[in-house]
Amino acid sequence: MKILVTGGAGFIGSNLVDALAARGTDEIIVADDFSSGTRENLAHHASNPCVRVVELDIRDKPRVSEIMRGVNRVYHLAVQCIRLSLRDPYVVHDVNATGTLHLLTAALDENVERFVYCSSSEVYGTARHAPMNEEHPLVPTTPYGASKLAGEAYARSFFITYGLPVTIVRPFNTYGAREHFEGPYGEVIPKFVVRALNNAPLVIFGDGTQTRDFTEVSDTVRGILAAAEADELVGDVVNIARGQEVNINDLAHVVLEALPQSTSKIEHQAPRPGDVQRHFADISKARRVLGFEPRVEIHQGVRHYVDWLMRSEFDPREMLAKEKLRNWE
Repeated sequence: MKILVTGGAGFIGSNLVDALAARGTDEIIVADDFSSGTRENLAHHASNPCVRVVELDIRDKPRVSEIMRGVNRVYHLAVQCIRLSLRDPYVVHDVNATGTLHLLTAALDENVERFVYCSSSEVYGTARHAPMNEEHPLVPTTPYGASKLAGEAYARSFFITYGLPVTIVRPFNTYGAREHFEGPYGEVIPKFVVRALNNAPLVIFGDGTQTRDFTEVSDTVRGILAAAEADELVGDVVNIARGQEVNINDLAHVVLEALPQSTSKIEHQAPRPGDVQRHFADISKARRVLGFEPRVEIHQGVRHYVDWLMRSEFDPREMLAKEKLRNWE
């Protein structure tokens, strides 16, 4: 099988590439523009003849068509992030919505056998009821969430109109090895860990009662791969998550428990614009259709991330300098 992974140098994408490469049976094209993903995330595949890395901006329609030739399966993870969408919604729309349309058109031309669109729990917005199943209202609170929902709408339309076999996956708050800590791409767990390693305050935006369904990246990747194999999910959508609600105050204490030597304190600042207040996934559909069961709970997952970071070559002081506290600006 010839597989295309867009955004394959990024956090989730590179972990997905690892899992695909470990099977040893497929040709894998990893496409990324390296705006947030890094070549270092793929360096261990340099000697693998089955993995080919190409630089691609998915806004470039002719180039997308060229790279799609002969592809059997697409995992579409290329994306621009939430915080960037607050200051530059146009570029986020162009990548997340128009770029997705380019990929769908090229996939249709090549008769791709399965197109897996990696969406986001951000399409739901704040929970109207919990846990949130796939029928929950879709009311995104940021331009990022809106752009991901636009991508979903395009994907569904290509299934309904043209019969392109599309599956939509909605991951919830994935964390783990290679997750971003810096600038507008940084997420809460790596930011907390970096700050704790430097004995700097763990900054919580708002009162900290907002919740997320934190899902370790190995579970997210297993869910994506399982969804790609499920004929029952063609033309449909599925949540992939831990299925556990954790508030940000409790998360800060989990990080400090994993780094008992840290003298960091918890500090609250004004809420960030567009933040959802509650995310808590109903994963009964993934359990029923995929036999999916998350394996890593939050305490274990945070320890895994800390262990990975300590084994890496990152300098915690340099990491803190790149972290940029007000990460929506």
